[in-house]
Amino acid sequence: MVEERLDLEPEVQEIFKLIDDGRNFLLSGGAGSGKTYSLVSVIRQVIVENPTIKVACMTYTNAAVKEIEERVNHKNLNVSTIHDFLWDSIKHFQKELKLALISLVNNVEINSINIDDIFPLPESYYDLLPDGIQYKEFVKLREGIISHDELLIVANFLFEKYPKLSSIVKDKYKFIFIDEYQDTNKTVVEIFLTHFKKSERKNIIGFFGDAMQSIYEGIGNLADYTGEDADKVKEIKKNQNRRNPQLIIDLANKLRTDGIIQEASTDSKAPNMIEGVVKQGTILFLHSADGDINVVEKFLENKYDWDFNNSKQTKELNLTHNLIADKARFRTLMDIYDNDPVIGLKSEILEKIKYNKKNNRPEIKIEEDDTFDTVVDKFQLKNRQKQLKKDILLSDPDKAELYNQLKDKPFSEVRKIYLNKDALIDDKKQDEEDENKKGSKRDNLIKHLFKIQTNISLYQNKKYNEFLRATDYRYKITSIESKKILKENIEILINVGDKTIEEVINVANEKGICLIDDRLDIFKEKYMYLYNRVKNVKFIEFQKLYEYLEGLTQFSTQHKTKGAEFDNVLVILDNGGWNNYNFEKMFLGTASESVLERTQKLFYVCCTRAKENLSVYFHNPDELVLEKAKEWFGKVNVIDIVSKI
Repeated sequence: MVEERLDLEPEVQEIFKLIDDGRNFLLSGGAGSGKTYSLVSVIRQVIVENPTIKVACMTYTNAAVKEIEERVNHKNLNVSTIHDFLWDSIKHFQKELKLALISLVNNVEINSINIDDIFPLPESYYDLLPDGIQYKEFVKLREGIISHDELLIVANFLFEKYPKLSSIVKDKYKFIFIDEYQDTNKTVVEIFLTHFKKSERKNIIGFFGDAMQSIYEGIGNLADYTGEDADKVKEIKKNQNRRNPQLIIDLANKLRTDGIIQEASTDSKAPNMIEGVVKQGTILFLHSADGDINVVEKFLENKYDWDFNNSKQTKELNLTHNLIADKARFRTLMDIYDNDPVIGLKSEILEKIKYNKKNNRPEIKIEEDDTFDTVVDKFQLKNRQKQLKKDILLSDPDKAELYNQLKDKPFSEVRKIYLNKDALIDDKKQDEEDENKKGSKRDNLIKHLFKIQTNISLYQNKKYNEFLRATDYRYKITSIESKKILKENIEILINVGDKTIEEVINVANEKGICLIDDRLDIFKEKYMYLYNRVKNVKFIEFQKLYEYLEGLTQFSTQHKTKGAEFDNVLVILDNGGWNNYNFEKMFLGTASESVLERTQKLFYVCCTRAKENLSVYFHNPDELVLEKAKEWFGKVNVIDIVSKI
């Protein structure tokens, strides 16, 4: 077996020396270093050397799960998201799950798991649940339903209390590999590196990732767990960069704070090499006083031959979906899900109720039959100018119309209406048929609209076989004549013109392309207020949203682009009103430690997406920002684009 390892890259050979010694390990590597390639190599070699054992590999997204499954494709490999792995490990222990949840609800120090109005929770509370404790995309603790956040806390509780649970998992999986470890919640790392030690069974835990690419609320790094001692995690560094040209590697090294200094790969077949020589690429820091992104794009198109119509080649990265909504033309839908004025007022009332309880303030009594309007009048919420928020809302005819839809409904009903942008823009599930894998947070209305547009797109792109499998009309196809009818029906649907979303839903149903199912009917009944808002939006706006979420536009959020790569990348440095990030203070070095670290890591991720050319745009920077930009990008690459047009 040792001879077979000689064909493996040096870092993977080092990993197997640690495996032979029974050591847990961490492979750290910067952007473009080929960490996933190393992970796949390790998994394949482990299976070759241990043909009867099972291997678990966890990663952050369903997309990454699918990629690793396709690259290894072995029956002994179980690839899943971390949440799915943990749920599979604990879901059969229903008695312990119920006791854990009750204990956590009754723990006053855990604010994230509680049930209003029931305290303490009796030990028998969940005994009558027909389906026991369930894990879904949403949380309803009263009904024993936990979601992503609660699952991590419950799992940590169980692994800490029951060492036998660790033994069961270790017996099942002799190797557990965690990809993108830096995005893993601290409680998950605690399970594998602290609670697992309570079991005397042996197994190997391997971590793969990059602390500098920790842009989600994960552990960030394993500094508390790494070291040379046998019971510590041994770190192996991978310093090569196979993706980025030299100028971007140089910039990225200036941004890194963990001691890893990347070098261009010496592999002549690496993407960033041409005829054995590393590409130089271009890096630009562009700025202007007017803030017109269209001018920036024209500058890059005219001076540097960028093509913003080619979404696979060129991407513009913004911090938030809200910053993109206007450009990608789905603003109305975004405002409905993320900026509803009436639901916003309801949320403020609920916050006020919580505030009064927490601070022992006199409670404003809400009667069982109080309408929403009655409760709004009881609370008399005002803005800083002492104006009633209700009066401000009613002074706008459009907002007043929305308010009037809910004013006479029971407050007990209105308080349950929640609008969340994730229900609109969350990434889709990779495998819609696999209900065991928790995926998209999109609501059933948006999922239905996706089905309609998927049918349209498949037909327009001449993917006829896929279209025939996707359309609900497939069950009626019995002859050539029926195919002709289907062709006529889909072409009627394609010409949406100014049709509203509801009109297109009805046409798709009438023509048999996408039938209205129980899930949509239930949604319309249960979420009538939201449906009434969405149904009158032009369907063409949803089509713009579809294009954006499917990666068919030039736009992407800076977080979503992690793991991707493009020839040309334009990074827009705009905080978008988000206090967690501050690009100006990043350049000046004046942000708080947490904001500086968070912003610099995100900036590093954005810059290292570029395979050829990188441009950064900053609206109206001051001189100190420009000085730092010249230090990072080089003086000749800092350009006032207005003066150059």
